[in-house]
Amino acid sequence: MKEPYPKSYLYTRIVDAKLFIDAHYAEDIDIDKISAEACFSKYHFLRLFKQTYFITPHQYLTQLKIRKAKTLLQNGASITGACCALGFVSLSSFNKLFKRHVNIAPSKYAHEARQLNAAITANPLSHIPACFVTYMHWDK
Repeated sequence: MKEPYPKSYLYTRIVDAKLFIDAHYAEDIDIDKISAEACFSKYHFLRLFKQTYFITPHQYLTQLKIRKAKTLLQNGASITGACCALGFVSLSSFNKLFKRHVNIAPSKYAHEARQLNAAITANPLSHIPACFVTYMHWDK
């Protein structure tokens, strides 16, 4: 049986759905909204997304939110601010999800990021590999 659409067309629609997730990760999006964006049934979309990216759309959305949370916390955002910016409904759900994926609480992660940023500011060369410092002649 011949496929009704070329694989490249289907792939483009899956990529468009991923881009939709990337653009709307902080909003209340679910599988129905995402699959509608790709113009697929929910189950067909789940199957194609997983075949393409090797994770489910929900797993992708969760990983994206965790990456964004880490970036916000590294840049000095408060935990509450990061939680709200990422569209979480409660601070406790954000804390649980972050800890499950990063293996430390967001408060500890933010504290360690602030310490690292302060150490880098105080002594930038100590955080660059010695071979690179020597190569660039920064040690002279």
